[in-house]
Amino acid sequence: MTELIPLYSIKVQCCNCEHEFLTSRVRPSLKKAERRDADFCSYYKNENPDYYVVRVCPQCGFASTENSADKLADWQRKAFNDQVGKRWKTRDFGEKRSWGEALETYKLALLCAQSINDKDRIIASLLHHIAWLYRYQGDTPQEMRFLQYSLDAYIKVYEGDGIGGNDARLMFLIGELNRRTGNFSDAVKWFSRLVNDQRIMDAAMIRAAREQWTILREQMRGEEISEDGLPSDSVGS
Repeated sequence: MTELIPLYSIKVQCCNCEHEFLTSRVRPSLKKAERRDADFCSYYKNENPDYYVVRVCPQCGFASTENSADKLADWQRKAFNDQVGKRWKTRDFGEKRSWGEALETYKLALLCAQSINDKDRIIASLLHHIAWLYRYQGDTPQEMRFLQYSLDAYIKVYEGDGIGGNDARLMFLIGELNRRTGNFSDAVKWFSRLVNDQRIMDAAMIRAAREQWTILREQMRGEEISEDGLPSDSVGS
């Protein structure tokens, strides 16, 4: 029986220079994760689909994802070229990617998104994916650095377009990233808000928030922190 090749190519048109190029994707049938962290970081037995989320135009260097705009405005093209494009040296990321190449594509996509003033949600997601890449390598200092960046960006998203204040997945992520970065009292507030908000009907996210709140309580007990963020021996004093 022939083993299925995990990667296949798709044709993409660059939203900056309109050049058509090929980029690789992982076959849907091989995208099943072996396990997943609470903040949705997934682990795969074979090729990691996250390595191929970013599409990089080999001609101009503009890096984007499926969620990016189809076409850039003139001012965005100029901003990209001034800040990123003029330093681009032709490279092709269209084939199989190593961990290092995947990291390069995400960091390039982040620079591109920042240069064109892309949506906060896209920037937050790119920062979060970079944190995951460092997690895969066990590089905790860099992972924590980018988790904090992504947390700040997700909060900005919530404040800007929190969809009536009941975007359950976004609220959960803010709570979980606060927990992971050691901001325990803020994590309590976000998990509590998600669990207790009567408008939120997303049962899966409510259940996940309860589970992480339980883990958080154990962490806080271990570090002798009360749920209002004060050291436990100072409560009531």
